[in-house]
Amino acid sequence: NDPTFHDPDVVEQTLRGFLGALASTSSPLPTNSVDTPRPAPSTDQAFLDLQDKVERLALRNQELEARLVRSTDSTTYRYNQAGALVHVYRDGSVHLNHGGTEMGQGLNTKVAQVLAEALGVPLDRVAITATATDKVPNTSATAASSGSDLNAMAALDAAEQIKARLKEHLVALHGRQVAFENGHWVASGRLLEWCSVVESAYMARVSLSAAGFYATPEIHWDRAAGRGKPFYYYAYGAACSEVAVDTLTGEYRVERVDILHDVGRSLNPAIDRGQIEGGFVQGMGWLTTEELVWDGEGRLRTHAPSTYKIPLASDLPRDFRVRIAEWSENSKRTVKRSKAVGEPPFMLAISVLEALSMAVASVADYRICPRLDAPATPERVLMAAERLRREAGA
Repeated sequence: NDPTFHDPDVVEQTLRGFLGALASTSSPLPTNSVDTPRPAPSTDQAFLDLQDKVERLALRNQELEARLVRSTDSTTYRYNQAGALVHVYRDGSVHLNHGGTEMGQGLNTKVAQVLAEALGVPLDRVAITATATDKVPNTSATAASSGSDLNAMAALDAAEQIKARLKEHLVALHGRQVAFENGHWVASGRLLEWCSVVESAYMARVSLSAAGFYATPEIHWDRAAGRGKPFYYYAYGAACSEVAVDTLTGEYRVERVDILHDVGRSLNPAIDRGQIEGGFVQGMGWLTTEELVWDGEGRLRTHAPSTYKIPLASDLPRDFRVRIAEWSENSKRTVKRSKAVGEPPFMLAISVLEALSMAVASVADYRICPRLDAPATPERVLMAAERLRREAGA
């Protein structure tokens, strides 16, 4: 009931401060990360003020505890490569096949957007066919949140090859005053229609097909020595989670979550936001409900949705606020200066586990470590709360 606790400006300022502080720390990680312009890091006092508000809220009901907690998150060499096949047809339509697997994460949309912008055609002119090794061989796993980084760059490489041939053809026709500007071919100040450019190139026997390739640069890793640079760049995120725990039963709710995440210059903010939300909720399940149980003979008993508790829509935070760090831009030469998104937000759910731990710790006035194991099921929360009561009274 404390309106100042839910002040969005305070939460936003705190999260931006955490993210800015991560990106400006003296550790070696940020040397290839967020570097253009960022808000000035705030002190931890804002976070401490938020904690104080939650503690006052918890004191109003001894059996309903709440806590605000912050969490921040930021090698197989041969997998860091991708290919793409692009065909341009006489009617101006474009066919794309790449080595990534679309599984609902929006990969095809992002790669198609990059290709459409590179060629200067509407998105609906780009048709994508299912990944197949008879079109793009030796595909890498669509894993480690690298699908867009790898495959969009491969498609971009193919587009640049075709554009180089088109420019050479147009220069032969119109002289050297030819350029590709703002998504259009321009010759001597005159806009050229895409379809007419393509038809003219076809009639002149110019190849309108290209196989693109991309390999992540600057990475190397000696697994035996444990040395090298296994990652091209880092992504950052900050999260604050508020939980309410019934210490009589161990049941709890995630009341509110605020996330500020760094995706560089977003290729598609709607898709990236969905990935942040989904990754966070998956992380919640990992740390709160997804308990593995084996019987005495070593057989896994939690082997199906009927016994293995994945998060449901009803488990979502009641107030779920996700913001993309719009001021961020990848300092590395990734596709459109974007950053991978998908798995990084998964780790931000640690804030939920920490919030539960602190809520349990409040039973003993924060004087005893709760030692709450993951997954923090209601049973484990209840047992931890009961143990703290006993230890506090001893």
